[in-house]
Amino acid sequence: MQKIRIKNRSEIDKMKRSSQAAANVLQAIADAIEPGITTYELEMESRKAIEQQNATSSFLNYVIPGHEPYPATICVSVNNKVIHGIPKKSEELVDGDIIGVDTAVSIDGFHGDNAYTFPVGNISSETQKLLEVTKESLYAAISEAKPGNRMGDVSFQLQNVAESAGYSVIQNFSGHGIGRNLHEEPQVPTSGTPGRGVRLRAGMVLAIEAMVNQGNPDVDMLEDGWSIATTDGRLSALFEHTVAILPEGPEILTGSGIWEKV
Repeated sequence: MQKIRIKNRSEIDKMKRSSQAAANVLQAIADAIEPGITTYELEMESRKAIEQQNATSSFLNYVIPGHEPYPATICVSVNNKVIHGIPKKSEELVDGDIIGVDTAVSIDGFHGDNAYTFPVGNISSETQKLLEVTKESLYAAISEAKPGNRMGDVSFQLQNVAESAGYSVIQNFSGHGIGRNLHEEPQVPTSGTPGRGVRLRAGMVLAIEAMVNQGNPDVDMLEDGWSIATTDGRLSALFEHTVAILPEGPEILTGSGIWEKV
């Protein structure tokens, strides 16, 4: 099992730079989202923004055993897609859609990772509630990411906020540690029991992900070998921050202006 890597202040400062760059890329994509744009065009916006940040994409050509290398710099998950959607020239956004955009970049050997689900044009009040609850679950989880707590305290908040609103959380995927590698230990499950799991320590850095479904928690992998979608066809939302655990508590490294829009 991979060892949990504790970061010192200098390393966390470097991660803050890469995380803020990732947030800036996400902001550039947010500014381009509107009805009629394709997810491939958003990919082009991402590539331009990554270059402007003097960063390197963490996703492009990323390899997971059993998968082809990931072919893009962002994951774009529209409506009932949950995570890992591949941008396509044929996928055009329309009024009322939602799109989860996940992007990560590397600078000076350290990664920063964040995701946000955006409304496209005018969305229904029911859809708006899904976004609000998913974001709320993420921040509730982040508030528990402090030294001495257990991973279960973080994961329970992801689950409890979502389920209390009548939604479900996916069980097959999780957040993760992050640092010199995009994915490190420990895993950050979307559900858990308070007081259980890995004890949190100052110097851990976590990519905490809230992945919430309107309907049941079941998901399938699509034919492209990457995209994950709900089995019941109902909507799913994704929000993610890179968070450093400091002696005084959590610090969100990927904060940006878009987070005040929902």
